Amino acid sequence: MKVLLVGSGAREHAIAWKLRQSPRLTDLFVAPGNAGTATLAANLDIKAADVEGLARAAKDLRADLVIAGPEDPLARGLVDRLTVQGIAAFGPSQAAARIESSKAFSKDLMLRHGIPTAAAAVFSNRPDARRYMESRAGPVVVKADGLTAGKGVFVCDSPEEALDAIDRMMGDEAVFGAAGRTVVIEERFSGREVSAHAFTDGVTVKPLPFSCDYKRALDGNEGPNTGGMGAYSPPLWLDEALEPFIHERITEAAVHAMMSEGAPYRGVLYPGLMITPQGPQVLEFNCRFGDPETQVLLPRLKSDLLEVCWAVVNNRLSETEIQWSTDACVGVVLASGGYPGEYQTGYPIAGLSTLEPGVLAFHAGTALADDGAVVTAGGRVLTVVATAPTLLAARAAAYRNVQRLHFTRAHYRRDIAAPAENARVE
Repeated sequence: MKVLLVGSGAREHAIAWKLRQSPRLTDLFVAPGNAGTATLAANLDIKAADVEGLARAAKDLRADLVIAGPEDPLARGLVDRLTVQGIAAFGPSQAAARIESSKAFSKDLMLRHGIPTAAAAVFSNRPDARRYMESRAGPVVVKADGLTAGKGVFVCDSPEEALDAIDRMMGDEAVFGAAGRTVVIEERFSGREVSAHAFTDGVTVKPLPFSCDYKRALDGNEGPNTGGMGAYSPPLWLDEALEPFIHERITEAAVHAMMSEGAPYRGVLYPGLMITPQGPQVLEFNCRFGDPETQVLLPRLKSDLLEVCWAVVNNRLSETEIQWSTDACVGVVLASGGYPGEYQTGYPIAGLSTLEPGVLAFHAGTALADDGAVVTAGGRVLTVVATAPTLLAARAAAYRNVQRLHFTRAHYRRDIAAPAENARVE
């Protein structure tokens, strides 16, 4: 089977790595890919947002299946374009991808269908948003309506911080461009966050293990939001009694809601949740695999990922058994100094060949220099991933191997999967 995988991050490297294990895979292409995917597939010089270019490539390659990694091509209608061409595509349609591409649509969907989430108000002009905020007291969350690569959220401790966030998004600065022209202001919950992925063909919903990621740039959850600085699975602190509630009242409920809205959802649905004293609450829905969660979930997948994706696109997920390892997995992101702000690239990466057996380095912002050396080419550069029978052992292995990798101004958090976060760590 010929597969075209879209994307260039560590998520896509992890997907490519897992697809390569399938006996059904014959040819694998990644657009645009990175230095890591180049060792597993043929990289294509096509940007992930270039829907027409991707559609042409899929046709020219006679691809049997296209898998979209990031949200942008899904929001731009890649699946719809490929469907017209008769090419199978793993991921939601443009209409279904609105569950991520529009925070306002997603919030309205949840409120109308009784999916637990924070109360919120939506504004498309700054004066109204400011007046609303000036009438409130206490902490809120201000979100850009559109796609912002995971960075369009301001968690505000005071009305003054919220007003500043509104001005930065909706004023002349327009820090998120068109994505911030509409904002969602919602009540701020307290609790712990967890990621709850699931495969779905629009009818059947099969959950992946839970995972936790780290959005802030610095230890102790300080600093600006990023695309993610690390992740682990499973979260030992999560009460197992909550799992059926999350699956039925959130993930399945969202899939059924999308069907009733006339936009059947197929692919991976990933609700980001907060576990509050009032129970699990949805912070946001994502229309694809998470990054960096994918890097710690796929090493736990014992089944054939290609078979699962093929079952989804052919509406046969109910016939597919999906098995998971009981091992724990920890991933630590190495980023360029300055990320998510300004940073320099082009630095050689040393130590990639020195990792311990079984430890993985999934590439994100990497490229091959003219001399064949792997160099930095983005904000998030690598995710170092280790699997072990216990979370403590996986964490120790991940950090041992982080120490083996070097590039100028490399930065990483030192508290990913810290034992204090998991009450049941042995």
